[in-house]
Amino acid sequence: MSANSYSTGDPSSDNTHAHVAPGGAADDNVRELATIPAVEVTTRAAIMLMSAAAEKIGPEAGGEAQHQDLPEARALVTALAGLVTAASPDLGLHRKPIMDGLKALQSAFREASAYPDEPGEGPGEKYTGPVKG
Repeated sequence: MSANSYSTGDPSSDNTHAHVAPGGAADDNVRELATIPAVEVTTRAAIMLMSAAAEKIGPEAGGEAQHQDLPEARALVTALAGLVTAASPDLGLHRKPIMDGLKALQSAFREASAYPDEPGEGPGEKYTGPVKG
């Protein structure tokens, strides 16, 4: 495995430069990072940010009330907005569903807030502009 590898395996390998994701065997599902298209890396990062933000927003975004943490959700949604804005020209057919998901999270955040932000001041809105409806 090279220094630019990605594995869903166990980090117990002797190669300290391998990038190993939890949950699989060290020799299974190894992919060279150089072979993964940028759009796939960006899309996966966006999906991870979306999922984490939804959990932190709580029931308004499909998460559970016990995990609600709006300051954490704000940081995640803002990071997602920055990523999506920067990568937008390169997302191709993934752009619209990701932007729709971002807008839904921004709206859910506003709904979950006891004191909603002014339009244009919500999470990520400095990158996306005010969220309407």
